[in-house]
Amino acid sequence: MNHFIVPVDFSETSKNAARFAAHLSAEVRDAHIILYNVFDPIEAGSDGTPLDSDVNERRALMELALKSVVTELSKITNAKITVTAEEGKHLVECLEGYVRRHKIQLIIMGITGASKVGQIFMGSNTLHVVAQGIAPVIIVPPDAHFKGAKNVMLITDFKDVDKTIPIGPIRELLRLLKPNLHIVNVDSEHYVELSDEYKVERAKLDKMVKEFKPEYYFIRMYDFMDAINQFVDDKNIDMILTIPRSHSFLTNVFKGTHTSKLAYHSHVPIVAIHS
Repeated sequence: MNHFIVPVDFSETSKNAARFAAHLSAEVRDAHIILYNVFDPIEAGSDGTPLDSDVNERRALMELALKSVVTELSKITNAKITVTAEEGKHLVECLEGYVRRHKIQLIIMGITGASKVGQIFMGSNTLHVVAQGIAPVIIVPPDAHFKGAKNVMLITDFKDVDKTIPIGPIRELLRLLKPNLHIVNVDSEHYVELSDEYKVERAKLDKMVKEFKPEYYFIRMYDFMDAINQFVDDKNIDMILTIPRSHSFLTNVFKGTHTSKLAYHSHVPIVAIHS
């Protein structure tokens, strides 16, 4: 069975991600959606004694609230949908543990805010989940709606592809979605023709993904986002697959890295898979 987990805090952003997961599950065999919530632990009272609240009661209340979301999703998909609520202080830590224990294939999360304040306070959980690299993460922008998964775009710099391309999870995802694969490199340094190095790396990558019969594109543009957005429009791209660099992702997540720019400004979902 293909297990998809959707963290839900009952914001419209998280519920939009849940709807996206439901539409996706309707196109995938043996899909199982898990709606996941982490609720805060009870703090002690002013005199140091615990407040009178039962964890199991609070969990039951959260699961009941999650089931109201299930009712909405059941109108979209016939896939299995279950709910889980856990007590904890940090969503990212709790989610990581759950994903590892239950062998989740995909994490599907919403993201909000194009302003710096919105990015820091509303998008950090999603991007920190990406940074953990525990499973592929589909990042669903607030205005994104499921339109199928016919065309998937893979962005690569064609550098050391045999070391930097996580081919295992990429193949698993592509076999799940069965899309047309468009492999794109955006580079402003090659003015006349492709370099020999690029051709070598492309040949390596072609062996890795040949079963998916990809099409390759080399785009010479200075502005990364302009190039990507134009390609998305021209080729009717449904999802963008990007590979954040694990060693620098956390330090650069709010400083203009390609993945964080995509997460906040793309109008189609982004799938982040760590190398």
